[in-house]
Amino acid sequence: MAQQVPEKISFPQEEEKVQAFWKEIDAFKTSLKQSKGKPKYTFYDGPPFATGLPHYGHILAGTIKDVMTRWAHQSGYHVERRFGWDCHGLPVEYEIDKTLGIKGPEDVAKMGIENYNNECRKIVMRYSKDWEHIVTRLGRWIDFENDYKTMYPWFMETIWWVFKELFNTGLVYRGSKVMPFSTACNTPLSNFESGQNYKDVVDPAVIVSFPLISKPGVSAIAWTTTPWTLPSNLSLCVNPDADYVQVKDKATGKMYIMMEARLEALFKAPEEYTIMERMKGKALEGLKYEPIFPYFKYMGDKMNAFRILNDGYVTSESGTGIVHQAPYFGEDDYKVCLKYGIITRDMQIIWFTCQGCRQTYNEKKLKDIGKLVHQGQCKHNYPFCWRSETPLIYKAVPSWFVRVEQCTEQLLENNSKTYWVPENRYWGTPIPIWISDDGEEIVCVGSIQELKDLTGVEVKDLHRETVDKLTIPSKLEWKYALRTTTLSI
Repeated sequence: MAQQVPEKISFPQEEEKVQAFWKEIDAFKTSLKQSKGKPKYTFYDGPPFATGLPHYGHILAGTIKDVMTRWAHQSGYHVERRFGWDCHGLPVEYEIDKTLGIKGPEDVAKMGIENYNNECRKIVMRYSKDWEHIVTRLGRWIDFENDYKTMYPWFMETIWWVFKELFNTGLVYRGSKVMPFSTACNTPLSNFESGQNYKDVVDPAVIVSFPLISKPGVSAIAWTTTPWTLPSNLSLCVNPDADYVQVKDKATGKMYIMMEARLEALFKAPEEYTIMERMKGKALEGLKYEPIFPYFKYMGDKMNAFRILNDGYVTSESGTGIVHQAPYFGEDDYKVCLKYGIITRDMQIIWFTCQGCRQTYNEKKLKDIGKLVHQGQCKHNYPFCWRSETPLIYKAVPSWFVRVEQCTEQLLENNSKTYWVPENRYWGTPIPIWISDDGEEIVCVGSIQELKDLTGVEVKDLHRETVDKLTIPSKLEWKYALRTTTLSI
């Protein structure tokens, strides 16, 4: 006889009854015994840190993993599910550094690496019982008894084996790379980490003069929103195909070289200047200038530095069209200086002069040496360390790297064979590209008004369900379909 369902049900109590029953019959382990000998379904569970408690992201991902592994088991596979713990890295060190007041490698050296690591070991499993309770309470079937930790010797040994395999195939090299750097955590961050905590900030924006040696009385002027990097300037960069001018400031009588399209950066009206000469950026290549600070003045020739370089990354969108390059603090700077053979090694003095980074900028010093042409402010989006909430800098970090450029084709080939779930995202901002069926014509839309002009339809929402229905006719009467890709913003 069917059991009557009561009018009022306590769902939490019902869940507790189910979990008690699972425990009584040892459901999870029993299911593993039943599937033993069946084909294996390989499952890798990215391990969390136990230095913090689970949040929504952990719970959501864990639920999806549980659903997928249960489905695989019920589809005739043997699915081992071992819980893991990430015991190494920044989250643990950051907690220890805060607790012990450690500011950098020097403090660790004083206390000794062994003592430091012992402190780390003490906290790696701080919330492990809370994790086990919450994950179990969610109804997830996973083995906590036979777990794994990234600090186990056999796990670390596997990392060594993988690294050696990469090394033996020539994919490991030693070098420097400009990376987002947290001065609070004293460590570089990945591009993913640096991209998840941008804030609107107001920074000083200055135009600085660099007197040209071959043109007495004439200075190239560069704009920067990171004036704290000026002590490490080693070159200037201009766009080889852009138009540049030598202008005379009527108010001061001084002569400057800048991009013609960027005259508005310094002058409010044409009456304030006189154009004395025009040239392409290519004509400026190789011109030498007086360094703004004397740190490397007498090493300029030896370092192949303090000259104007050419590269297409310089645009007419901001500044003076001449970019100040500090190769240890900018990715494009580093790339271009490397291309021109500018020696950028052994620059510890630069890091010393920039300790404290954004706080070291001294407007008075620039004025005193007669190099400050214009002082202003710039509001822009700037990356912050997601742990310490301090502004990041970009800094050349010497390290060991894995080459990926030479295996790009292999990566793309294997990527095309991979079944991605989900293949596309739907809740987000669609990429605004319409493309004809034969791929010959592409239209990129930049505003709601532009979309209305092209389609004749006025929309108040830009999600996929709205814009997927819109077509843009062309002169050849092609129809366009929105690409099924969504930006993660």
